[in-house]
Amino acid sequence: MAKDLFTNQASGYAKYRPRYPIELFEYIVSFVKNKTTAWDCATGNGQAAAVLSSYFEKVIATDISAAQLENAIQKDNITYQISPAEKTPFADSSFDLVTVATAYHWFNWEAFYNEVTRVGKNNAVVAIWAYNTLNTNDESLNKLYKYLYEKIIRPYWEPERKYVDEKYETVAFNFKPLPSKSFYSNHQWTKDQFKGYIETWSAVQKYKKLNGDSPILQIAEELDKTWSGNEKKEISFPIHLRIGHIKKQPEEVSI
Repeated sequence: MAKDLFTNQASGYAKYRPRYPIELFEYIVSFVKNKTTAWDCATGNGQAAAVLSSYFEKVIATDISAAQLENAIQKDNITYQISPAEKTPFADSSFDLVTVATAYHWFNWEAFYNEVTRVGKNNAVVAIWAYNTLNTNDESLNKLYKYLYEKIIRPYWEPERKYVDEKYETVAFNFKPLPSKSFYSNHQWTKDQFKGYIETWSAVQKYKKLNGDSPILQIAEELDKTWSGNEKKEISFPIHLRIGHIKKQPEEVSI
């Protein structure tokens, strides 16, 4: 079952996590023939579900964290509920699209595949994606960020983090493949937004629990030299998409 590593920072997650570009959703939805019902699994604060609600009559969004769902974006045609990814209360052949935004690496992939194959319609689209480590338009900040990520934080990540670093190329994804594609989530951030985002990392929460303070303090002086006041910097997150569709086995006919 998926790990719940984001309950403690749920409000920060909703405030500071980067948004996904509309081009990503347009690409995914272009493969979906019928747009009746979508399932956004491990929805977090519902940012993917909120966008999908513009394309589908109904969106079901699930997460294992009640705190995340309490901070989720509300839309008239979104229903939020607590449920693990691998075992849901949904009826067979319920969904036209299943999405997982930056959470698939936490799943039991075989169990999730079996569950999605059960609850998805034949030929339903399944899309998973994750954003990787950020880049900025300031090379000094890039070096500082890399130092924080590689030298200070890396030992505190859960083992599954490696699949994000590997751009989801090494995850098991056994649905019939559709053409994958990469996208970018681009932002203009202040220093406080940058720090707020880092504070949402599960590895940072683990660091703080074990060491009693934030790892950002170790780079605070250099960060202040690199990034002054309310100056905004260009921040870009590469997004790596895997997409496929469900092929159900035809039922055997008794003779």
